[in-house]
Amino acid sequence: MEVAKKKSLFAMSDAEILEGIYATHVVSHVHDSFDVHSLFSITQSIIKCSKQIIDNIDHKTINVTEPIGVFDYLLLHLRPMATQVHADTRDGITIASSFSTPLCLLKSIIREAPGEENAHDATLKILNKVSKYSWEAKAVLALAAFSLEYGEFWLTAQHQQSDQLAKSVAFLKGVPVLLKPENLKQRGQAVAQLNDVIMSTLQVIDCIFELEKLSITYNEVKELREILASARKDISVNVYWCIITTVACATNISLLTSDEGNTPELVQYAHKIIIILNKLKLHLKICKEEIEKLQTYMKLKQLFQIPTEIMEVMKTLIFFKDNVNTTILDGSTKKPVHIDILRTTNVLMFISSLDISEDYISLLKPIYDFTKKSNEYKIVWVPVVEKWTTELQVKFETLRVKMPWYTVGQAGAHIAGIKYIKEDWNFNGKPMLVVLNSKSELQHSNALRMISIWGKEAFPFDQKKEEELLLSLRDTWFTAVIDGIHTSVTEWIKQEKYIFFYGGDSVWTNQFKEKATALKNDDILKRSKISLELYHVEKNANNDAGDDNFHTFWSAIETMFHIKVSSKQIDDVVRQVQKLLSCKDDKSGWAVLIQGRRIVTIGAGSTIYTVLEKYHTWNQQVTTTIENFGQVFEQQHKEEVVKIGHVCSCFSIPSATGSTLAAMICYECGNPMETFFSYKCCHVKKQTL
Repeated sequence: MEVAKKKSLFAMSDAEILEGIYATHVVSHVHDSFDVHSLFSITQSIIKCSKQIIDNIDHKTINVTEPIGVFDYLLLHLRPMATQVHADTRDGITIASSFSTPLCLLKSIIREAPGEENAHDATLKILNKVSKYSWEAKAVLALAAFSLEYGEFWLTAQHQQSDQLAKSVAFLKGVPVLLKPENLKQRGQAVAQLNDVIMSTLQVIDCIFELEKLSITYNEVKELREILASARKDISVNVYWCIITTVACATNISLLTSDEGNTPELVQYAHKIIIILNKLKLHLKICKEEIEKLQTYMKLKQLFQIPTEIMEVMKTLIFFKDNVNTTILDGSTKKPVHIDILRTTNVLMFISSLDISEDYISLLKPIYDFTKKSNEYKIVWVPVVEKWTTELQVKFETLRVKMPWYTVGQAGAHIAGIKYIKEDWNFNGKPMLVVLNSKSELQHSNALRMISIWGKEAFPFDQKKEEELLLSLRDTWFTAVIDGIHTSVTEWIKQEKYIFFYGGDSVWTNQFKEKATALKNDDILKRSKISLELYHVEKNANNDAGDDNFHTFWSAIETMFHIKVSSKQIDDVVRQVQKLLSCKDDKSGWAVLIQGRRIVTIGAGSTIYTVLEKYHTWNQQVTTTIENFGQVFEQQHKEEVVKIGHVCSCFSIPSATGSTLAAMICYECGNPMETFFSYKCCHVKKQTL
């Protein structure tokens, strides 16, 4: 490759390297093969044994002022290692019974003339010799060829004192030259550097093998296929750097064993190999984490299929298998306790991101106070964080200190069962409260919405109780969700007054307020003791008071919609909620009339306003009383709707945690509605219910 001759090797891009090395690779689904794993195991053993010999040389013990022979030095420092090396490595070699060493190929690789100036060319020649092998096999063959020479060098150094053959071979290989005390002291650092580079290269190839093994094992798993493909995409370039580094190391040994005194450095090669190794280790870490998440997911699938002690499920859901610290924090004492504390209890699992308001904590505190008396129910906060930052860790600590219940994990820790939480419990970042009994049987996928409406009346927070509460609502659903929006509203409801809730743009709301106020002050209504109040659901852009009744109101309506739909109760209540939601963004306004806790009518601004305008006309046709005013008003409204003709509903609903919205029918024409998600940015205030 001409570019390599004109450009520094370490300035070359991956694309430039690939341009040359791909020409040496024979693309085939069936490559030439040999037992590459056995060869790699042998190569590992040779290099690790050699490292032990090198590590045993203590340069500081050499006193160059006192003559000492090479053999005496070896006797002093190398012989004690002989038995240890054999014992440590003998059982560590994995060789298949059918293994046959590719010795001729290894020797042909050794014959390539390495040199500081032409390491790239030597690497291309080696790649051409191994063109029909897989990329993993190419790297192993090159390192095995090197280890053949490297291991022989240190083996003769180890045995040259007692073995005449070893002594003769050692002289030919320049062992005595390197091990002269003065040379060893001068070149000791270079030997140590060489050893480190070889070990790093070995680790790189080991990582490549591990990724290959994972790829074969999990290639059919869609969740891992993309991650593994990303981890292995640079394999050919990584193999190139392994081989060229091996060539550089071979050159280094030749120079270290000569009398020329050159001690060439491998700093740039070491730097490059370390970068590759760190990247591969990171890829492996990510892959193994994803595999563990997948394994945890499958285990949770199995655990939830049969009654299992809740503590076992919680341990699997929260802790990774290598986590020996299975404690959770008791929010009441601020001390860690073992997760055994959850044994035999029902668990209210509060799952959320860290992007939550304190309104949720306020919502759950009465439930905590209510349940702690019997000790049969325990609330546990499970914070789900995909990527921790310093800011999030501070936020976590700030939120945790305000919670009197249990908290799992700690700042910077991840939840093992996040895949199950997201996929099977439909967690999408919004807070949810999963209810499990002591046998880990799911009682409710998200009781938070139920609690936001009924509070502790929702006990025991299971699906059956929610269905009972929903069936009891009927025409009182509206006051159930908005009760408490304002102290005046709560009082009006208790007094069984008629109340208009209304909203829209400022022009329409001003007109409506004028007409409704006139009706409120009408002499006929006053004589009939009909009391009418108005409540404007108004956007508070500045939100100086800290209240945002607009978002609280609509969030409550959406909560009721989600509860009804997820409970498969498609009834008049759902149709009324649907109708109200379709009016939410209508600039011409909307209004709801209730009497006490009972809903009277819901309508678009135009039809409700027309009924108010015609009050004096229809009031002449019937005598209105406290009891029949609502019925008369509703009938007049229906007549106006018929005159205008139906307008099909259209509304967007935020995605809900813990539920999947069912197909809806248009409340006007009865035809199926198209389903879609709408996304919009809201900078006023995030919904809290």
